Amino acid sequence: MNAPKSSILLVYTGGTIGMKEDPCDGTLRPFNFDSLLEEVPELGKFACRIDSCTFSPLIDSSDVEPSMWQDLARLIRDRYEDYDGFVILHGTDTMAYSASALSFMLDNLDKPVIFTGSQLPIGRPRTDGKENLISSVEIAAAKREDGSAMVPEVCIFFNSQLFRGNRCTKTDAGGFDAFSSPNYPPLASAGINIRYNTRHIHYPAEHWGTLVINTELDTSVNILKLHPGITPQIARYILCDKGTRATIIETYGSGNAISREWFTDIVREACEMGRILLNITQCQVGEVNMDLYATGRSLKEAGVISGYDSTTESALGKLFHLLGTYADNGKVKALLERNLKGEISK
Repeated sequence: MNAPKSSILLVYTGGTIGMKEDPCDGTLRPFNFDSLLEEVPELGKFACRIDSCTFSPLIDSSDVEPSMWQDLARLIRDRYEDYDGFVILHGTDTMAYSASALSFMLDNLDKPVIFTGSQLPIGRPRTDGKENLISSVEIAAAKREDGSAMVPEVCIFFNSQLFRGNRCTKTDAGGFDAFSSPNYPPLASAGINIRYNTRHIHYPAEHWGTLVINTELDTSVNILKLHPGITPQIARYILCDKGTRATIIETYGSGNAISREWFTDIVREACEMGRILLNITQCQVGEVNMDLYATGRSLKEAGVISGYDSTTESALGKLFHLLGTYADNGKVKALLERNLKGEISK
């Protein structure tokens, strides 16, 4: 018997990939996704059903807010039983933030949710959008021999590479190789064939049941990036702000910070006030180890939590989710140190 045809929902939220040059004035305007096959006729060659829907209004990725993530999560939940996979077209600037957030907002996920986009509009002769879109659809439709999804994760596909969404960061503003996953290998690579790195794909041990979405988000999070010349006033303002429950501290190297007594005192003061402080390294490759040097140990002794090899985008999404779910900061701290969705190597 023939296997049933896969069905894919293509969701256009905004971004460069869905733009087309107006022949009259040369400006870039969104094209009608109902005529997608006219722009990318190659999609018609897939043995799968492809439906599409478009956010209204469309969102420039620089304007992405957590409310968009909530809308996406609800859309996926509402259409989950109708489709085998989802492809989210999204602007590149905040794609890693959105993919990270969705990874924590979708529980019991056993279908692909693939984010993709492009550096050039899909109507341009040299666009990278067609290849990114075509390969994303193929991956979203791919199944294993038992009929389950080949990649049942929230991912980003860009320039022939499929990455775990909460391991990704944008590293190139002007090249087609816009994204990288410094601390976790690609889940797939697209060449003549798509080669799946199944050893690094997370597969559920069994069917998890109904998809559950977590749309309660608490965004009372600051980010403090350490730099030479930072002042006590700035550090205290960010770490001890009354409206903040948590702060991501982007530290040097393996989690090192300023050794001046004033900084340690402010960190300790913030922790005593009940603030959650999460240590993330500014380095793209490597992880936080607060036991390695004295400056790191001083942070740990003051109450700072290690973010291990988490990206800032992933740490932010994880905090938004945990703070929105739990009123108890002690519970949030405990879960920050656990690997919840493959976001840390722990």
